[in-house]
Amino acid sequence: MSYSQKGFLSLLLAVLLAFLGACTEKKSEAPSVSASGSTKAKLKIGIVLDKGGKDDKSFNGAAFAGGTLAQKELGVELKVVESADDNAFEPSLRAFAEREYPLVIGIGFAQVDAMKKIAPQFPKTHFAIVDGTVVGPNVASIHFDEHEGSFLVGYLAALVSKTKKIGFIGGMDVPLVRRFQMGYEAGAKAADPKIEFVSNYAGVNSSAWTNPGRGKELALDQYSQKADVIFAAAGATGIGVFDAAEEKQAYVIGVDSNQDALKPGRVLTSMLKRVDTAVFQIIKDEQDSKFLAGLHSYGLRDKGIDYSVDDSNQKLIAPYKDKLEAVKAKIIKGEIKVPDYYLVHKE
Repeated sequence: MSYSQKGFLSLLLAVLLAFLGACTEKKSEAPSVSASGSTKAKLKIGIVLDKGGKDDKSFNGAAFAGGTLAQKELGVELKVVESADDNAFEPSLRAFAEREYPLVIGIGFAQVDAMKKIAPQFPKTHFAIVDGTVVGPNVASIHFDEHEGSFLVGYLAALVSKTKKIGFIGGMDVPLVRRFQMGYEAGAKAADPKIEFVSNYAGVNSSAWTNPGRGKELALDQYSQKADVIFAAAGATGIGVFDAAEEKQAYVIGVDSNQDALKPGRVLTSMLKRVDTAVFQIIKDEQDSKFLAGLHSYGLRDKGIDYSVDDSNQKLIAPYKDKLEAVKAKIIKGEIKVPDYYLVHKE
């Protein structure tokens, strides 16, 4: 080998060693994962809403609020799907599971069948369903004592009514909403045994939750029959009931979320169903590795159910507040047994 060849090889070897040294130095400067896990990927959470969507100002809106609060306070990565119809539930749940989301939450009883099918296929994924029951080692079923809160607002409606006739408008005619109605009527009768009722449902399929026009039509008819307070448990359809209350200068009671500010002075109160709290808590449980399958129940005792009081309705409700609080305390203590549609109408 000539001197020039040896020189070239020596130069090439020096360049390679310098390059490898630079690579080694660069690698040593890379950040390491801290003991606190600060560089770990964000926890991914999938939420499937029903047809009402996140802007229904009620049930789905509350679920969305709980998820966004978890995103803000817990730092999770949130993906929300608004289902166009019931046929979208199964593919939406499946898509999240296939993408290995650790927790997938279905909002509404209509997702029960889809979750019963999907959850067993993805045993490493945790699922939660609000207002439905799905039995499985990886599924949490979240329920609320809606009848107890409905009893309270029914009691209030009877106290406030001048005509001694009150109304109820439900969304989809299903046992869950019948549970609201039974509690509402029982509470009203507890306040005034002679109170009269008028009730309607917007429909028998999922569109019953998204028809404000139908809600207003039913409400105007009830007000024309001398009902002066209407409890609307109808999702986005209830927005029409609020419009009718304003038009007729009558009263309405909201549901699920605090809807008092929608029509200030016309909304007596809202029967709070803290879906937001439940969604936030199940996400926090997942993050803390404390997820538990099975039944999760929320009621008056833990403020998962309540009635609203704020600047919009405080003056309206003030004359009746002490009586309402006394009734609430008796329900919590078991001194008042609120009838439950689920128990009365066992299959």
